[in-house]
Amino acid sequence: MNKVRTRSLSLYLLIAVAVLGMGFYIFRYIMYGDEWASAPFNAAVYHKGALAVGRVTDRNGVILADVRDGKRVFAENKDVRRATLHAVGDLQGNIGTGALSAYAPELMGYNLITGSYSRTDAGKTIALTIDSWLNVEALRALDGRRGVVMVSNYRTGEVLCMVSSPTFDPSDPPGSPEEGVYMNRAIQSAYTPGSTFKLVTAAAAIDNIRDVFDRTFDCTGELETGNGLITCPSVHGNIGLVQGLRVSCNVVFGQLALDLGSETLAEYTEKLGLSERTTIGGLSTAQGNFDKAPRSSPNLAWSGVGQFNNTVCPASMLRFVGAIANDGNAVELQLLKRTRVSSIVPASTERLLSFNTAVELGEAMEVQNRQNFPGLDIYAKSGTAQVGGGKEPHAWFVGYITNEDYPLAFVVIVENGGGGTAVAGPIASRVLQAAISS
Repeated sequence: MNKVRTRSLSLYLLIAVAVLGMGFYIFRYIMYGDEWASAPFNAAVYHKGALAVGRVTDRNGVILADVRDGKRVFAENKDVRRATLHAVGDLQGNIGTGALSAYAPELMGYNLITGSYSRTDAGKTIALTIDSWLNVEALRALDGRRGVVMVSNYRTGEVLCMVSSPTFDPSDPPGSPEEGVYMNRAIQSAYTPGSTFKLVTAAAAIDNIRDVFDRTFDCTGELETGNGLITCPSVHGNIGLVQGLRVSCNVVFGQLALDLGSETLAEYTEKLGLSERTTIGGLSTAQGNFDKAPRSSPNLAWSGVGQFNNTVCPASMLRFVGAIANDGNAVELQLLKRTRVSSIVPASTERLLSFNTAVELGEAMEVQNRQNFPGLDIYAKSGTAQVGGGKEPHAWFVGYITNEDYPLAFVVIVENGGGGTAVAGPIASRVLQAAISS
């Protein structure tokens, strides 16, 4: 009797282990089956390491990548191929943010029932949100310089332009690739933000300093603090917060940083999504940075100006300025165009700023001299980010336009380009004018 009981218990134990094992396998299959199926060793959908199924188009149906005779081919136009490289990807899969790598399961038509099997062997067509010809215009505007141009619809989250330079032609890859060419700077990099970070300091000041709009600051061209000195490129005299943002006064924002303290500035940097990883089209962005400098120190003042050890990812900055335009609400950035089914579900949003703070920031960002931005109702902030080492500063220009039917946010960065307004501003103007005339 004891032997029967022992054998029964052993059998039940084996059954339980088998059920648990099967359950664990099913769980793993549901969670990671798409990754298994889209791994390059799957000979059913890969040819010599390149995904050999699926078509990628832009938002207007322009073919960016296709398969012919079992081989991957790219857009017919060379300029389009170069301008969309980091959005589409390359044959070898070196660009992880490209659709050929990031959206391989969607391209092969993967599902839980049939896996990567397709009766037609044709794969799927996916449409990106980008406008390929707007990307071409952005790459031309960069004119061979290293940097980033991004444009998004701040109401839908769709990214219309995502250009990273340097680039190359995926149909004719270089034998010796330029350093950093595989990196999508829009998503995978973080730059010293310079004066664009003053938008963060301003938001924190509006929320935490009750009389901030009544205060004036005496800019003599420098601000003494602790055992150091904060310098300003100009002598602005007695000015308030709004004018201080418009003329990008270091004294105003250095003093505000000292008044707010590093804890508050760090809290707002994180709250606004600039020091943490965010997502764009399901892809994780580079992490930004904000170091808490000691109270009353020069480094604390410089951090409020956007220097010290501050870094920000371009895509995260795009999300932030889009939220200012969208009454404080940040819409999740999208790279895949929504289908009929998914378009019914509203885009995911997160409130970054109160309505009043967003409005007050926006009013301060209004560009006063619009002769360099014809036809654009533009709100912007420039940045000239010092990077040391005897190198020229990074040029930033960020903001949004409110032209009817064109709710567009933008970020332009030119690495070691010089002044933000002089260098990055014209690029933004050219790309945005192309966007509203298309």
